[in-house]
Amino acid sequence: MGENIKIHFLGAAGTVTGSKFLLETSELNILIDCGLFQGIKSLRELNWKDFPFNPTSIDIILLTHGHLDHTGYLPRLVKQGYRNQILGTPPTLGITEIILKDSAKIQEEDAERANNETYSKHQPALPLYTTPDAEKTINLFESINLNEWYQLSKNIKYRYQPNGHILGSSFIELDIFNKRFVFSGDIGRKKDLLLDPPNKPEKADYLFLESTYGDRLHPKDKSDEILTKAIKDTLSNKGSLIIPSFAVERLQGIMYKIYLLAREKKIPKIAIYIDSPMGNKILGLFYSFAEWHKLSTNEMKGMLSYFNIITSYRDTWKTIDEKHPKIVIAGSGMVTGGRVLTYLRYLIDKPQTTVLLVGYQAECTRGRQLENGAAEVKIFGKYCPVKAKILKVESLSAHADQEELLDWLSSIKNNPRKIFLTHGEPTALDSLRVKIKDLYNSELVIPNLYDITSLKL
Repeated sequence: MGENIKIHFLGAAGTVTGSKFLLETSELNILIDCGLFQGIKSLRELNWKDFPFNPTSIDIILLTHGHLDHTGYLPRLVKQGYRNQILGTPPTLGITEIILKDSAKIQEEDAERANNETYSKHQPALPLYTTPDAEKTINLFESINLNEWYQLSKNIKYRYQPNGHILGSSFIELDIFNKRFVFSGDIGRKKDLLLDPPNKPEKADYLFLESTYGDRLHPKDKSDEILTKAIKDTLSNKGSLIIPSFAVERLQGIMYKIYLLAREKKIPKIAIYIDSPMGNKILGLFYSFAEWHKLSTNEMKGMLSYFNIITSYRDTWKTIDEKHPKIVIAGSGMVTGGRVLTYLRYLIDKPQTTVLLVGYQAECTRGRQLENGAAEVKIFGKYCPVKAKILKVESLSAHADQEELLDWLSSIKNNPRKIFLTHGEPTALDSLRVKIKDLYNSELVIPNLYDITSLKL
């Protein structure tokens, strides 16, 4: 008799957020990633629903990396009864700890602001989870080593391999009853400013492949050119250049790029502020895990000396009020929350302001609205007219594009039985499906949210 495995697609199915894949086996129930849904309201509202599988029946959680859309639901799951181990690489757990504490704090603050300013329909508005919930979650963390097989039960073992993307990010191989299940996580770029190229899997019977950029190729890197012009224009306009940035990897990459431009005297001197409490903590991890990235300690020190690091909210207001030309790099990358909202609320209506978007903007986020030319955006319950110039750099993405995704598959020696395309919007998923269909004789599946697939091994 063959072994039956059930795969529950509890997130990142037909969308790019909320990554959660549950494997139900006769020996263990394993959850791969546990992310928050972001973007459109109908997706965000899913975060408030009870988890569709009994959390106390999940035996272990394996994290591919620390981004919020892969880890941000963990405290909510713990709140519902999960009490077992949460595994990841040391940098992943370091990043996840920072992100969960930050996420809890932001949700507590948002609920308090909504109650004070009475713009929520919920009375009272409540946070999705609290700082104590995040602390309970962090207590369940256990770190693992790369490239080592770990036995979970008699017929199940797993291994982590690096896949670029962000510090500590990995793809996960699970051998379940002698069949290889591969979860790609988010695959990084072959030529990344900060990280080594991703490792590639050599075997996969069942492959779960991200498709964020499955429908496109990244353009030639013109980020230096765009940054240089934006900085020079900001100086001549006596304005502000605001760069919404993810705190993890993107912030450090932009800092390094600007530092190199300054070091090579390609940009004039200008006041530059880093306003990302979470980003500052991630910079600390770059020191702690030096072997996980390309920057030397001297480069890190030189880079940090070039920027003004904001540590208090009082300094945020001072920076907004300053009249001289300035660059502000602040979270969050899709303009969904964080300190950047405070800057935009008071500066986005000024023609002298430039907003530079430096990464993927998910459907219906404020970042996507700005990218699409919105005339106004809603911030803290108020509509703000957009008079600022909106620019975009597409080449700094931490996600592999279509060509790099196909290259990542190229070392698989067998023909996978099934390839599940996940973590993408519909066009990206279908474009990648067509490409892979021409190359592999595998069954290609684009699961819908909450689908359950039974596999007979």
